[in-house]
Amino acid sequence: MPEMPEVDALVADLRARMTGAVVAGVEPASFAVLKTFDPPLDALLGLTVTGVHRHGKFIDIDVDGLHLVIHLAKAGWLRWSDKLATTRLKMGNGPIALRLRLDLGDGPTSGFDLTEAGTRKGLAVYLVRDPADVPGIAALGPDPLGEGFELRPLLARRMQVKRLLRDQKILAGIGNAYSDEILHAAKLSPFAIAEKLDDAEIGRLETAITEVLAEALEEAHGKPPAELKDDKRTRMRVHGRTGEACPVCGDTIAEVVFSGSSLQYCPTCQTDGKPLKDRSTSKFVK
Repeated sequence: MPEMPEVDALVADLRARMTGAVVAGVEPASFAVLKTFDPPLDALLGLTVTGVHRHGKFIDIDVDGLHLVIHLAKAGWLRWSDKLATTRLKMGNGPIALRLRLDLGDGPTSGFDLTEAGTRKGLAVYLVRDPADVPGIAALGPDPLGEGFELRPLLARRMQVKRLLRDQKILAGIGNAYSDEILHAAKLSPFAIAEKLDDAEIGRLETAITEVLAEALEEAHGKPPAELKDDKRTRMRVHGRTGEACPVCGDTIAEVVFSGSSLQYCPTCQTDGKPLKDRSTSKFVK
């Protein structure tokens, strides 16, 4: 799943490519992808892209005051093209869910396709007059790299810290991968209870959130969209590294599997050498 660093880099790339372009076509190819009906998609035709912004993991394309909002979910992605196919998309079961055609002054040749792999469909597109009209944006917690961010008040919850980091209503933008990386850097168990963390643990967690995300942002920015997901995978130290050696201590990276996903951690660095019990539950997914 693309998380805040990749979405932020994608937004910056789109902002540079799209600002000033005129919308020449919007072609949905999936009945499920569009989550709103008023205003209709054809309201965008002939309007100009005035900006592209990020809200958590949401992409917000401002088109003369209308907002085309995209959530890529687990398996969605955006594929830019300087020369789109001229044939119009048809409704079907293919990987392309929606196409946006743009006129950058040389005709309606540029734009992007929204694609989604797999059978579990979560890719979502909204057309709204205010980004806050999207329920997921309205419910977002603070951005962990935003000005004035404070972690300590958010920890007053009796919940596992792994789940807290992933909960978009508490913190915006962190998902499964970067929560694993943050907890490894902070030397904390994913199962640690947030409200029971002591001052030293909170300090390590604050530092890890800032450093891991800031480093990921720096690495992601400037890369073309087609490279962002693979680049993310190569930078992970523990996430997706089950069975490999921890780059800090050399212990073997372990895994806990839960509903449709998994987490990875280092027993030596994070749990005093004790393996975590494999809990098949959906509580980490919320």
